[in-house]
Amino acid sequence: MDYSIKIGGEAGQGIQTIGDLLAHIFSKAGYYVFTHQDYESRIRGGHNFYQIRFSDKPVSASKRKIHLLLALDKESIPLHFEELDSTGQVLYDSSHLKDKFEDPRFLDVPLFEIARTKGGSPITANTVAVGAVIGMLGMSPEIMYDLLKKTFYKKGKEVLEANLRAAEEGYNYAKEKCLACNFSLASFSESKYLITGTEAIGIGALSANVKFYAAYPMTPSTGIFNFIAEHAEEFNIMVEQAEDEIAAINMIIGASYAGVRSMTGTSGGGFALMVEGLALAGMTETPIVIVLAQRPGPATGLPTRTEQGDLLFALFSGHGEFPKIVFAPGTPEQALHLTNKAFDLAEKYQVISIILIDQYLADSQWSYSKIDTSRLIYKNYRLTGEELQKIEVYKRHLFTETGISPLGIPGTSTHLIITDSDEHDEEGHLIEDAEIRKKMVEKRLFKKLSLIKKEISQPLFYGAEDPEIVLICWGSLYGIVKEVVDILKKDHPVCMLHFSEIYPFSEDKTWQRLLEKAKLVINIEQNATSQFARLLKMETGLTIKHHINKYDGRPFLIEEMEEKIRGLIKGF
Repeated sequence: MDYSIKIGGEAGQGIQTIGDLLAHIFSKAGYYVFTHQDYESRIRGGHNFYQIRFSDKPVSASKRKIHLLLALDKESIPLHFEELDSTGQVLYDSSHLKDKFEDPRFLDVPLFEIARTKGGSPITANTVAVGAVIGMLGMSPEIMYDLLKKTFYKKGKEVLEANLRAAEEGYNYAKEKCLACNFSLASFSESKYLITGTEAIGIGALSANVKFYAAYPMTPSTGIFNFIAEHAEEFNIMVEQAEDEIAAINMIIGASYAGVRSMTGTSGGGFALMVEGLALAGMTETPIVIVLAQRPGPATGLPTRTEQGDLLFALFSGHGEFPKIVFAPGTPEQALHLTNKAFDLAEKYQVISIILIDQYLADSQWSYSKIDTSRLIYKNYRLTGEELQKIEVYKRHLFTETGISPLGIPGTSTHLIITDSDEHDEEGHLIEDAEIRKKMVEKRLFKKLSLIKKEISQPLFYGAEDPEIVLICWGSLYGIVKEVVDILKKDHPVCMLHFSEIYPFSEDKTWQRLLEKAKLVINIEQNATSQFARLLKMETGLTIKHHINKYDGRPFLIEEMEEKIRGLIKGF
């Protein structure tokens, strides 16, 4: 069983409400679910869609073919009808679209009439639509009713009962009228839960004991801001909406200097404003975590679309030379773990951690039965009170074997905690001395990087044990490349090498042997210039000759990527 549903319509029609309800119904039924959204940068109008894939086997990407199209506007039909499977169905309301389709694959459900007569208001049309979809699929409605009760109980008995009536009528109408529906669903199993990339990053930050989050809202990073703000009171977190990104990064630098774990999130244009502050954190060895949620640029670009165009920007951001850690999770589970690790390494080595995501990972929902939390850690590397007071002469930038100086918290002892944006000596006072300058660069950069490399995991390997074809990818491409490997391995010895801990590269480079032995290596990225391949060559000397690039702002679909890879294999 493997079905895809697309909900198409204008912004403001409740597409996300319908999609979220359906996704949660399928997840509660025990199915594996993957969703992704496509929306324009506008509050009303335009064309948006929400795609849900659900199966009795794990799924991690969207397909081109769909099995049910819920058309909330007329434009959705010509745009998406060709995507329908041969047995697919279109659910629409002819009175609302002011058009009637006689094709047997179209089911005309009077969504708004039912909403008025059963729900008491046109606003319940979305609930009618949810009921109709569940009816067309032939699912038992109990899970739907339970979720509606949880969704609407706070709005009062009258609203709740109106929505239950609307859903029930939509369900009964579609189930009775859809004579061409022949969906065959697997039996229900253990309930699963859904999580997005932004929610996972938020949970990872909470697990790492974040205490200050400052940001200026910018799509697609705003979901992290909202998540942490929603949990701020429960976890004793200060959340500040800054006037701009310059203020945001300076706020988190100040908060970190004052003794708490601090974080910000932004997108390309906002990150551009942060780079001077980034260099300040580098010079003062102040640990901070930044989420850079990529979207197509330059400038405003496509603010609600997806791309992997900021890798090299993140890596080389800030003037001067100082260490950074760059992670790019490929799944919500990776996002949770790597956010936790980003905080740990940032504080342990007193450096900047950057987490690269994109709109696709930020908004996509994945279903899990369980996420392994055993690897989550929290260790406080800062010195306070008696521990700090025991140091006879405190030097914030003390030269040490490791390059890591004692990180004291101001105001918790009689010691002064001094640092400076100018080059400085061990105590933090500015200097012009050439020899001290040289030692400080080596302390900050070379000593720390050599240790950080030991903490970095190797890329994730998936596929044939002795592959002739290696697919290289990073970040949010994990799910789709993994599924394509499962398809291709029936015909070819192929594997995936997925990088999520991007920089620095792991000290252990045994994975390089895979690339050296392979007959065909294909690098896959959602940018125009193969930025990761360029980084790979810079760090290892390896040149990748075959590339698949996508840079139209839309995510890869499974069939699309399979076709491109097969084309390269055939031509090799």
